[in-house]
Amino acid sequence: MSEKPKLIVVAQIAGAFGVKGEARVRSFTDNPEDCFAYGPLLDESGVVVMTPVKHRPLNEGFGVIAKENRQREEWEAMRGTLLHAAREAMPEADEQDGEIYVADLIGMSVVHVDGGVLGMVKAAHDFGAGDLIEVQPETGATFLLPFTEEVFPEIDVAARVLRAEPDDSYLPETLQRQRSDGRTNV
Repeated sequence: MSEKPKLIVVAQIAGAFGVKGEARVRSFTDNPEDCFAYGPLLDESGVVVMTPVKHRPLNEGFGVIAKENRQREEWEAMRGTLLHAAREAMPEADEQDGEIYVADLIGMSVVHVDGGVLGMVKAAHDFGAGDLIEVQPETGATFLLPFTEEVFPEIDVAARVLRAEPDDSYLPETLQRQRSDGRTNV
């Protein structure tokens, strides 16, 4: 069984535009037009949603003519659909400038700066107040850590390790370094 390719969200369908089957697309890339440079745009399962043929800027986003011939009503029904590009199609992140694709974090080990293993990155979330890393420990429920330089002072991309120095209050009890009674859990 082949491994599912890593996907990165680059845009979102914002509805239909006009009466000739154009989609309205909102880009999430630094350079808004770049979202059309990575090949077909996919849904979260990797199925092609649209293959842009032409695009033009609108007030908020782009009007897109796609190879897939859909009617206005179909695009409207897809409003809110996130559009992904394959990670392999993206340019390399500039690690010297501290850039990293969130998708590249998935599956990395999370190790406390003191050497204790906290778990593995299961997912990354942004609920509006900043990025959160969801960590799956060896046992127990997942927990969230803020994805900041303070909490993650080192990312070793080559070794696939995130070094973490979170406040104990972020950690499940079984992973906290010092309990209130002075004994350690580790």
